[in-house]
Amino acid sequence: MKTPLQSKSGKTLSNLFNASKNWMFEHYGENPGKMLVHTGTVGWILSSLAQISAIVTNDKYTKEDKMFMIPQEIADATINILSFYAFTNGIKKLTTKFLKTGKLRNKFTEDILRRDGHILEKGAKRAEGKVYAGDIDFDITKLPNYNSEIKAGFKDFKNGTEVAMSLIGSIISCNIFTPIVRNLWASKKQKQLVERHNKETFTMSPRPKPYSSTLTQPTFSNFTAMSYSKYNGGNMKV
Repeated sequence: MKTPLQSKSGKTLSNLFNASKNWMFEHYGENPGKMLVHTGTVGWILSSLAQISAIVTNDKYTKEDKMFMIPQEIADATINILSFYAFTNGIKKLTTKFLKTGKLRNKFTEDILRRDGHILEKGAKRAEGKVYAGDIDFDITKLPNYNSEIKAGFKDFKNGTEVAMSLIGSIISCNIFTPIVRNLWASKKQKQLVERHNKETFTMSPRPKPYSSTLTQPTFSNFTAMSYSKYNGGNMKV
């Protein structure tokens, strides 16, 4: 038999789960491509935190090593996260734009758009002031019959296309785009460090003494001083 405390705890967890589920459905139920981008970004954040934590808690690294490695890892993590989100979300937004303007369309949508005269047929003359499917200002979701006729067949096609393109974008980002950006940044920082090191080395190096070509003429007093500086130099016998 459950105690009142256990029952209350179970209800709290159940309410928390239901609230999270409702929030997820509200924000991502109609836009699974957006969820894919966000979960991928969260994955990059968690993996970066794990990498930094591993360096902080590793006793094999000295304090000096950690002072260098931790900022370097934070910089790499920032580049990884931002480049992944920017590229993948950009691909997703571009796909959404193509879908709404009618550049990307399935047969169901194309048949309705052609029936209603929203597609400019090949060789036909463009009506003045009319916006056709494929134009940058065309928005299929703003058509009068969108909710009644188009939405049902358009939404599934839109969600599936966005998920597929977001997945392709994330693969390209992880394997091509993000490594290129990270390597370019690392190369730039390495060049700056080398230049700064060379500058500091040049500044701290002692200047060599200038060579003088002026020779001192020998004098008798110098000769006498040199002779007396030698052992038994003043007791010469003939």
